[in-house]
Amino acid sequence: MYPRPIPETQTAARALYMTMVCAVLVLWLLPLFAILLTSFRSFEDVMAGNYWGWPTEFNLVDNYVAVFQQTKMLQYFVNSLIITVPSVIMVLVFSTMTGFVLSRYPFPGSMVIFVLFVGGNFLPQQIMMIPIRDLMVSLGLYDTFFALMAFHIAFQTGFATLFMRNFIAALPAELFQAARAEGASPWQILIHIVVPLVRPALAALAILTFTFIWNDYFWAIVLTQSDAVKPVTAGLANLKGEWVSQWNIVSAATIFVAIPPVLMFFLMQKHFVSGLTMGAVKG
Repeated sequence: MYPRPIPETQTAARALYMTMVCAVLVLWLLPLFAILLTSFRSFEDVMAGNYWGWPTEFNLVDNYVAVFQQTKMLQYFVNSLIITVPSVIMVLVFSTMTGFVLSRYPFPGSMVIFVLFVGGNFLPQQIMMIPIRDLMVSLGLYDTFFALMAFHIAFQTGFATLFMRNFIAALPAELFQAARAEGASPWQILIHIVVPLVRPALAALAILTFTFIWNDYFWAIVLTQSDAVKPVTAGLANLKGEWVSQWNIVSAATIFVAIPPVLMFFLMQKHFVSGLTMGAVKG
């Protein structure tokens, strides 16, 4: 299932492998490098068509200051934080509790409920656009923070439940038997046994969920309309329309928007890798 390591004696194969890895890495990072360079350029440099060459003049401070002073990106940024952070927390809470019940306290119909959680992730989001928009309008939630939060919590909890159920089901059954023998309630078992043991999984799930919600664009334009509610993805699209010729400003805003998920990944990289590989190797 997993690729086998290339023996050190096969120098040609190892050299070819490293060459391909470097080539793929360059292709992957080339657009990001171009955007980063463009965010340093002057407006005159952009108008001259110098998109891939070295900037003739560096306007690093001016471009990034213009993002905050001349655009609404800071407001969009705060809006995304208001939407994303509570949504991630609620997804982690709901998926941990649901995964715990479905994995350790099966009941008649529990598998059907689990299938519904998982099956919801296979529905194309586009076919849900009109019903969900109409539902938010009828509830008076359209163009509010809660509309996006409610959808992301509901939609992401399905995948998160699958994720957490598998991790909790892999925990030794003896731990739960011993806890029950000591008289611990299900809530105490969840708080004092399950949560500490699945902390790496929670960290990995937090990063994935944060990235999914932060980078969402489709529902940002479906469920919001005013600038007071729009997250950074919809705001960045507006910025592209307003500053269509000043790609240096748009590129600087793009780099600014990409900072939170990248920063979160590097701060929690150890837990992220540990969470993804938990249970992959048996002791």
